Amino acid sequence: MVACYRLDRTSRIMRNMNWITFALLTVLSWGVYGVILHKGRGLMPMGAETPHAGLKAFLFVCIAYALIGGATAVLLKVRGSDWSFTASGVNWSLIAGIAGALGAFTLVLALGAASATYKSAAAAAVMPIVFAGAPIVNTVVAMTIHPPQGGFKALPVPFIIGCLMAAGGAFMVAKYAPTNRGAAAPHPAASETAK
Repeated sequence: MVACYRLDRTSRIMRNMNWITFALLTVLSWGVYGVILHKGRGLMPMGAETPHAGLKAFLFVCIAYALIGGATAVLLKVRGSDWSFTASGVNWSLIAGIAGALGAFTLVLALGAASATYKSAAAAAVMPIVFAGAPIVNTVVAMTIHPPQGGFKALPVPFIIGCLMAAGGAFMVAKYAPTNRGAAAPHPAASETAK
């Protein structure tokens, strides 16, 4: 009896942790995305091709999306899906895909534009703005589509303060991160001469 209770409790904990695990994997993959994308952009041919480096990197992001799409189709088959879809589900999913792809595209453009100022540290300037701003936009859009009970006037003050803090935090991280200067580390001889 005790063993059954423990097994049931463990099963419930695992089901609850499942979404947390996937959310943390998303944080990990999106957290490294901008840095790796900017690295790929920086390793493309430069010189006369510099203006095209970001688009070349984005081309391979699109290829990666197609590969993941193929793997998803295989997973659906393995899980026994009957491959039934609804028109509205397909439409909204395509809109979501377009929004995500457009975001990835404009991210490439932002990294390219920021690299003029921040050099190889452009991702440290751009990504905090993206990842602090996106949850705020997500919250506003979600509340517009699914208004909170009691309307927008019923929003708790700590919630509003949290949104403002996220925006302020993004600015502070982007502005003051030590890697955002794009300059080489000072040479020991130069710092000793300054003394």
